[in-house]
Amino acid sequence: MHKDQLKQIIEAVIFASDSPLSLTQMKAIVLEAEEEEIKAALSQLSEELKDRSFFLKKVGGGYQFATRPEFWRWIKQMYAGKERSRLTRAALETLAIIAFRQPVSRVEVSAIRGVNVDGVVKNLLERNLISITGRDSGPGRALLFGTTPTFLQFFGINDLSDLPKPREIEELLAQGEAERIIQEISEEEILRQTLDEEAEEEVEASESKNRTSAQETEHDEVELEDASESGADSSAGDETNHAN
Repeated sequence: MHKDQLKQIIEAVIFASDSPLSLTQMKAIVLEAEEEEIKAALSQLSEELKDRSFFLKKVGGGYQFATRPEFWRWIKQMYAGKERSRLTRAALETLAIIAFRQPVSRVEVSAIRGVNVDGVVKNLLERNLISITGRDSGPGRALLFGTTPTFLQFFGINDLSDLPKPREIEELLAQGEAERIIQEISEEEILRQTLDEEAEEEVEASESKNRTSAQETEHDEVELEDASESGADSSAGDETNHAN
């Protein structure tokens, strides 16, 4: 088979597939081509798409076409108003624990989250994002869970090694939270907060000045009283000496 024809066939089957196609699946489709020839066709196809708005992406051990990230705004606009299948915060937290600690039991996940996760795990199983990978060797032989190829496809990654490190996640979450807070605060709110802070500083400065003045006045009064008592004692002493 001519390499150009093979490239077109590979392009067509990837485009028509609703999920990433692996090399094994392509080889089963194009029986007359060797695996190395398919790899060469994929490499050539990827090179030709460098200047296009979509590219050949490796996801979950297979290949699929994906639009480039810089066009997300217009694609999002196209899907505006349409319902999207999203995961709840509880599901995301549970899924993250399973992804980073797999194989892991339901009890371990519950201990980490601090709440019962039976319902969440059931939902993730139904969505095929996790699966039962075996049983624990400890008492009770608890079921162990791990992620599936569907999980990789859902998040657009090729392998679990592509997952961000926990520290990177914390930094991203912190940055995202800070940006969200900043975006939610309007310029008027920021100005109002600034004016309030300045007013509070002025009040504190005034109170501090008043306290200082009060302390100085109290000090002066004490000195005056001491001086008066000292004068009175001196006068009493003179009168005693005169009487003698």
